[in-house]
Amino acid sequence: MSTTATPAAEAGAPLTAVVARHRSALVAGTALVALLLGAVLLGGGSWPARLTVDLSRPLGDASDWIIDNRDSHPLFLYFFGHISNAVVLSVRAVYLVLLAAGWAGVTAAAGLVAWRLAGLRPALTAVAAFAVCGLLGMWVPTMQTLALMAVAVIASVLLGTALGLVAGLSDRVHRSLRPVLDTMQVLPAFAYLLPVVLVFGIGVPAAVLATVVYAAPPMARLTALGLRGADAGVMEAAASLGATGRQRLLTARLPLARKELLLGVNQSIMMALSMAVIASVIGAGGLGDRVYQALASVDVGAALAAGVPVVLLAVVLDRVTGAAGERIGAGPARGTGLGWAAAVAGTVAAALVGRLTGRLSWPDAWTVDIAGSVNRAVDWMTAHLYSGIPVIGGTADWAARFTTWVLDPVRDGLQWLPWWAVLLLVGVVAQFIGTWRAALTAVLAMAAIGVLGVWDPALDTLSQVLAAVAVTLLAGVATGVAAARIPRLERLLRPVLDVFQTMPQFVYLIPVVALFGVGRAPATAAAVVYALPAVVRITTQGMRAVDPVALESSRSLGATGWQQLRQVQLPLARPALLLAVNQGVVLVLAVVIIGGLVGGGALGYEVVFGLAQGDLATGLVAGAAIVCLGLMLDRVTQPAGRESRNA
Repeated sequence: MSTTATPAAEAGAPLTAVVARHRSALVAGTALVALLLGAVLLGGGSWPARLTVDLSRPLGDASDWIIDNRDSHPLFLYFFGHISNAVVLSVRAVYLVLLAAGWAGVTAAAGLVAWRLAGLRPALTAVAAFAVCGLLGMWVPTMQTLALMAVAVIASVLLGTALGLVAGLSDRVHRSLRPVLDTMQVLPAFAYLLPVVLVFGIGVPAAVLATVVYAAPPMARLTALGLRGADAGVMEAAASLGATGRQRLLTARLPLARKELLLGVNQSIMMALSMAVIASVIGAGGLGDRVYQALASVDVGAALAAGVPVVLLAVVLDRVTGAAGERIGAGPARGTGLGWAAAVAGTVAAALVGRLTGRLSWPDAWTVDIAGSVNRAVDWMTAHLYSGIPVIGGTADWAARFTTWVLDPVRDGLQWLPWWAVLLLVGVVAQFIGTWRAALTAVLAMAAIGVLGVWDPALDTLSQVLAAVAVTLLAGVATGVAAARIPRLERLLRPVLDVFQTMPQFVYLIPVVALFGVGRAPATAAAVVYALPAVVRITTQGMRAVDPVALESSRSLGATGWQQLRQVQLPLARPALLLAVNQGVVLVLAVVIIGGLVGGGALGYEVVFGLAQGDLATGLVAGAAIVCLGLMLDRVTQPAGRESRNA
């Protein structure tokens, strides 16, 4: 069927182009005038001391007051104290149940539940994963992590579902909650640790509550999305039959939103596992604590022995919940009462056999120590691959060159720029990519960093983010374009990207420390590896979504493959590419901050220092600066179309 463009449509495209050209010229002219005025009136230099606010004393006083009154003030005794006790008792109860079931009962439960929800292959994967956790000597830390995760996930799902229900049924609440959830999802995980530590102290309650706050937003967003996207015809039919609002919710909206709800559970589980590992910094224990202690002593072997179970848990949980979601509506339900009864009976039988044979804990004779072998391999790499390789040099040489040629110049250049020039640059970039609201938010967020008195460390962190994003985009966009044009390559990359996207952020530090040692370059390398899968996937999907008619038209005009890519596919895929930039920046920032644990320095180091030394003033100021930096980077890279849809 052919369509004929209307005169209004024909006139609209040139008018839009003219407006866009005038907008760009206006922004450029305003920026030039501001640059000249700034150079004349403000001069150069870093953020002026007179514009900073010293929060160390009030924060220190607040911290001292909380510590002094934690055992006596009614707010702590009758509110926060009850929450803390409930968390401790819940985690302890789940942990005792896992220990009582023994390794045989837990492994059988994992396999049978995976079989009922997802099928035979995920069940075998689950059994193998738990067996590997035991073989590596990490059974007890794995149970500790599972206990903490179980409580955190249940609380996250309940909180997220409640918020999502309200947002899904009320337009006003949805508009109010959306910017809050947007902001929470772009904040690095470290930013959630300090506020809960200030109230609950170091320990399991703070770790669980930080995990809940971090993992609840995706559940809330997807619940609201599922409820608001319910089929209008079904809802109208339910209303015509006289169903009340509650009946429509229970019999129509929620069943129609089952896939979104299960996807929300999947995302909450993955984010909870990631945060539970990171929360080892504040006393969460479990596998994360083993990884953290090993990285602190640069014991790569011990870190890998604890990191492998984390990855296996992530893969199993992702596969089981993902497969369960795909099965919804695809065929007859597998969750029959008889099948679940058989699964429960099998779990109880395995637990009883383990108890009767006295083998509740994983036998020490069945463990394999890989730490020594890994450390010997790392020592060999240190002796042979770190430096001295002809022509190409070693991994330490690469890290040193990247630091000298890329990280140092970018950091020195940012710190050399006058403070007002940095604000101007942030505003101009945000205005070109997004809207004036995004530009204003980005400038205010960056100015808040200066007011907090951490301007130079924030620019150091920003330099690492920019360098990592540049590498990520170069590699990710090139790989995504190649995968979109070569189906076989996409099939080969898919399982690799799946595994990489399920791994918690903390785990990425282990291989880079083994290869590059400690420093800013390894932290940047970990950030690149963590963000690369998302950029590749988004780029591939954007390239594949290009209108085939446009490609066919270009081929009929004799365009070569390179001309099609440069003049058709890339311009039409621009929204997806901008989204890839945005997601790459957010993901890179999350790992660059965690890189403070392995010598990344800057804001990440100040957060770690504040947590380790109990200097909450330093840690909270750095955490607030991280929040502002994340908000600024998100707004600077947020396409105008996306923001307009969220308005």
